[in-house]
Amino acid sequence: MKKLGSALIIIILVVIVALVLCKNPIARKATTAGIQAGTGLDADIGSMNVGLVTTLVGIDRFRLMNPPGFHDEVMIDMPEIYVDYDLGALLKKKVHLEEVRLNLKEFLVVKNENGEVNLDALKSTKKEEEKEPGEKKEAAEMPEIQIDVLDLKIGKVVFKDYTGGEAPVVREFNINIDRSFENISNPRTLVNLIVVEALKNTSIAKLAGFDLASIQDEVSKSLDEAKKQAQETMEQATGEAQEMLKEQQDQASQTLKGILKTKEK
Repeated sequence: MKKLGSALIIIILVVIVALVLCKNPIARKATTAGIQAGTGLDADIGSMNVGLVTTLVGIDRFRLMNPPGFHDEVMIDMPEIYVDYDLGALLKKKVHLEEVRLNLKEFLVVKNENGEVNLDALKSTKKEEEKEPGEKKEAAEMPEIQIDVLDLKIGKVVFKDYTGGEAPVVREFNINIDRSFENISNPRTLVNLIVVEALKNTSIAKLAGFDLASIQDEVSKSLDEAKKQAQETMEQATGEAQEMLKEQQDQASQTLKGILKTKEK
């Protein structure tokens, strides 16, 4: 009996160790699949560490790849990503990220020999009528997402124009932005926000013939709507708390009156 008990303990320990060893590769695979579904592009992750006790996720060397038909392999290079997630929401199949930090080293915008721009391949930059059949259905299957705080750093943006031949015309912009945003409510807004922040203070959109204005307008509307909803939720929570406090005060008052009447008798 003791031998059986010892064997069971060993089996349990082996299972736990296996889960610890496998959780990061599994999470990395799930993350790259989710990014591919949300952006339409492949992603590469160097390493990923998911905390067992804490709700922290660390990613080293994240790269969003260019679509086929472009010489350069990488569109976005991020040395590190930090995420603090809400485990309770995740168990309900909702993605609630309390804090996200993105450190974007380089953003590459490319115009190939055919005049195609790599940004046009992003699902988030396409209007509904421009999407391929089936893309809208995929977007509908994406989980709900809420990012409370996004800290975004972008170092350099590079534009390469191959329309003149094999040797591209290259323009570099060291923008070095470090900004924070609140209440991002969907993956489309997140991707477009990065695009807008990377390009808005450069001439790349004009050089590439990319419609940045409409995307910037969409991002602004999405952030304003999310802010409004957050305020309404807070006001509702405050109202409910005040109502609960009033009920407690009324109950305390009734109890006190009961005690005083008993003493009078």
